[in-house]
Amino acid sequence: MTITLKLSKNTREKMIEYFEDKKRPKTPPYAVFQADEADTVVTLYESGKVVFQGISADIDATMWKQMEQNLNPGKKIEEKNSDDKKKKDKLETKIDPNIYYASTIGSDEVGTGDYFGPIVVSAAYVNRENISFLEELGVKDSKKMTDDKILEVVPKLIKKIPYQSVILSNKEYNEKYNDDINMNKIKAILHNRVLGKMRESVQDEVNYIVVDEFAKSYIYYNYLRSSNNVVRGITFLTKGEDKCLAVACASLISRYIFIKEFDKLGESVGLFLPKGAGSKVDEAGKEIASKYGFDKLKDVAKLNFKNTEKIKAMMK
Repeated sequence: MTITLKLSKNTREKMIEYFEDKKRPKTPPYAVFQADEADTVVTLYESGKVVFQGISADIDATMWKQMEQNLNPGKKIEEKNSDDKKKKDKLETKIDPNIYYASTIGSDEVGTGDYFGPIVVSAAYVNRENISFLEELGVKDSKKMTDDKILEVVPKLIKKIPYQSVILSNKEYNEKYNDDINMNKIKAILHNRVLGKMRESVQDEVNYIVVDEFAKSYIYYNYLRSSNNVVRGITFLTKGEDKCLAVACASLISRYIFIKEFDKLGESVGLFLPKGAGSKVDEAGKEIASKYGFDKLKDVAKLNFKNTEKIKAMMK
């Protein structure tokens, strides 16, 4: 899918700041930058046009459309979509009822794009009898939930939905990450761990085990080639939280735990920590390093991110 938007200067400036750490080293002709955002390639051109290409192009384009509307109320947004409206609607509503209405285990993770804070991976089990309860709770539209809403909903959710979670602290992440163990391999290992625990604890029938796809199945299992007790028979789905309520639950639970852990981390350094990996994160990192010494970042940040080099440069 390819979506093109024409955005105002103030929105483009926000984009330049947001994608600072996600830019590709090479830029196409007449482009300000080209960057990767999960499954989407984003290209901002000097003309003010922004091109979103990839599986999640519609999601990322919608986010920047909303930003444009917030910054420039009432201004009409020029938009072109490679798919006609009929195809788009079909794509957005294409849910396999065999999976959606089945009893499923699903997993999802949070924190992999944040410089500060841990990685949290959760697996949840949803019996088909709980589907109506989850829909009434709003889990079906989990992507639309704010952090405040998640803090309100998840305590109700976990009273009824079994789950398993693992928290990988920044210190542990920095110890594990190397040339042979990248982010996706770490994610695969953690997904396998919570899925295994969840599968062992569920006594009822499980029709599907679903993972929100971050790697093709053969790559995922290759990451686990040295692991014991690998969970097999997984269904990998892009936008899994839209198609499987167990994945949606896992996503919400992971986010809930991440928010709580993130707040604790901020309290431990006596500082409000921004999420993501933008310029405000660099400033917070510099403040932490100045106050506690550079080594403190090993405990609160993911050191392989580009932010680390920027913080070093800021301290010279």
